Amino acid sequence: MAGKVCVRDLYKSFDTLEVLRGVTMEAHEGDVICVIGPSGSGKSTLLRCINLLEKPTSGQVFVDGYELTGKNININRVRRNIGMVFQHFNLFPHFTAKKNIMFAPVDLKILSKKQAEEKAMELLRRVGLQDKAGAYPWQLSGGQQQRVAIARSLAMNPDVMLFDEPTSALDPEMIGEVLSVIKELAGGGMTMIIVTHEMNFARDIADRVVFMEGGVILEMGEPSVIFQNPREERTRRFLNLVL
Repeated sequence: MAGKVCVRDLYKSFDTLEVLRGVTMEAHEGDVICVIGPSGSGKSTLLRCINLLEKPTSGQVFVDGYELTGKNININRVRRNIGMVFQHFNLFPHFTAKKNIMFAPVDLKILSKKQAEEKAMELLRRVGLQDKAGAYPWQLSGGQQQRVAIARSLAMNPDVMLFDEPTSALDPEMIGEVLSVIKELAGGGMTMIIVTHEMNFARDIADRVVFMEGGVILEMGEPSVIFQNPREERTRRFLNLVL
């Protein structure tokens, strides 16, 4: 099934620091899962283990039925199906917006230069930046840079999109423009796992909300349950602080 993610009993340690302690979760095709919790709870590490930017210490990750943590898997081939959007955009500073989007499909010989250019312009229109195709990152606002970063991830036609606190580096007035693009993607049926501090956004967009603390999932459920009637006292305390 395209867009299915399965994480089983995932552990990740950095030297003696255990960051993930037996995380198990699933995202089905078209699911939007928002991961919330205090800083240091393992949220970003979980995302980075899903696409193997970090190698899990133990456990399994499956995307579209392929085990990314298996011995003989072609990680780069599977990773093409997973788009990743970071807090700090990570655009190539010496490339224009259009070239940032074109680079990976051309470099990996997935699209010809002409096809990649057409795709880039289509994606820039989709995120409302067709007039910024020739602009360099330093000429764009933070919100515009993040929208280019989203378009760049979409250029690979991923089945799954991972967002690691996509608005945390933005000024408040720019947050809405990025969240509206993510909402539009959710409406199109893209499987997404989103680490976010934007609680109202999580409440609006998520099919399920995951609350993490200390490297484990303390609870998971529909937004109405997590935000209005959480089972765990720790979840209640966290939400009382942030809402």
